Amino acid sequence: ENRAGRREKDFLGVVKVPAGAYFGIQTVRASRNFPISGLRVHPEMVRATALIKKAAALVNARLGRLDGKRSAAIVRACDEIIAGQLADQFIVDVFQMGAGTSFHMNVNEVIANRAEEKLGGKRGEYRLVHPNDHVNLGQSTNDVYPTAMRLAAAILLRDHLLPKLGTLEAAFLEKAREFAPIVKSGRTHLQDAVPVRLGSEFLAYSRALGRCRESTERSARPLVELGIGGSAVGTGLNTAPGYGMRIVRLLGRLTGLELRPAEDLMEAMQSMRPFVEVSAALRGLAIEINRIANDLRLLASGPRTGLAEIAVPAVAPGSSIMPGKVNPSMLEMVNMVCYQVLGCDLALCGAAQAGQLELNVMMPVIAFNLHLMIEIMGNAVDQVGKKCVLGIRADETRCREYAERSLGLATALSPLLGYARTAEVAREALRRDKTIRAVALEKGILTRAQAERLLDLEELTRPSDPAPGRGPKKKR
Repeated sequence: ENRAGRREKDFLGVVKVPAGAYFGIQTVRASRNFPISGLRVHPEMVRATALIKKAAALVNARLGRLDGKRSAAIVRACDEIIAGQLADQFIVDVFQMGAGTSFHMNVNEVIANRAEEKLGGKRGEYRLVHPNDHVNLGQSTNDVYPTAMRLAAAILLRDHLLPKLGTLEAAFLEKAREFAPIVKSGRTHLQDAVPVRLGSEFLAYSRALGRCRESTERSARPLVELGIGGSAVGTGLNTAPGYGMRIVRLLGRLTGLELRPAEDLMEAMQSMRPFVEVSAALRGLAIEINRIANDLRLLASGPRTGLAEIAVPAVAPGSSIMPGKVNPSMLEMVNMVCYQVLGCDLALCGAAQAGQLELNVMMPVIAFNLHLMIEIMGNAVDQVGKKCVLGIRADETRCREYAERSLGLATALSPLLGYARTAEVAREALRRDKTIRAVALEKGILTRAQAERLLDLEELTRPSDPAPGRGPKKKR
């Protein structure tokens, strides 16, 4: 070894490794073979793999397959990685060797070299701790990688996306209560419709997000079924009796997840179904949030020539040429994130159906897209809640003016006048640029008292079948 690097050898030959690197020969080969995107696996995937290695070292020691000193050194090295140290040592591109073997060996080598140091050895010697014989004892990429994918996704959902989604749901509910008294025109087909409450629109957004949250929670349940212990093809070759059950229990304690061994280790290795289910839930969430963001952009359009029923907080100047212009930037960001999530889902689904026989070698691209989806969606809902939704203001005067001028108000006269005659009133109101109320009074169709009763905006927007806690609609 010298300052330029150290020489490591495998059955393919000798490769020079940077002197200060904790990774080894297989990682260097992967970095040279796959300089594809510059993208790396999600940090939670690194952490999940280190958790598996820690649990394996402890279980193998208890089963008498690994001596106590080596086990303790491996555990200490894993704890450093779990704490976020050595992050710059995981250099393998996400587009790599099939099944994730390159990344898996990157982790094995880093742990082995760090443990080697802790026992008094030197990096690259592998005399005291070997990446395959000790760190990977009783394991295979084929059970470690899909297990790490499950753990990383479950932890990201539990700690990152779902809490932030719940907070956004609550933010819409808060605005729904604030806007509950505000009457506005409903719109269908982007045309005038019967009046609604602005608060009712925001309540519907909150409930839609709640449904998505529940769907995502349900989709995450299969992630807790682990195939670790299946080794190469799901038969458990080279594992000690009881190893699989013990490592799952220990991982449960380490992560706080309610984990259980898969009923069929081979199925857990072959099938990417759990990830497809989570991806489908995230696709549904992206579709809903995209729809809501588009609605808010439309309601906030203006400020002079759009609907301008609401105003969103200004977070930055909106134009490089038009002074004073402000855009709904947070909502536009959410749109972009949603489109990216839809693309990730498509890539994931294509890779998930590409497995053959005992293994799906496309796991790295499935893991990358799934973890990216969860990460960016969690960040997006967090930012849009804090920097947009909670700061939305309503223009109550403008909302009421639109409601009064809406041709949809004619619908309230239909039971009295019939559809055809009411349609004539609506067309005349449009032609003369007058309100439904004004035309009905001018033509003597309604008395003033009837108009006040039949065209009462507050009464028209009270639900006929109220939700729990709302009062019943008065008879008209």
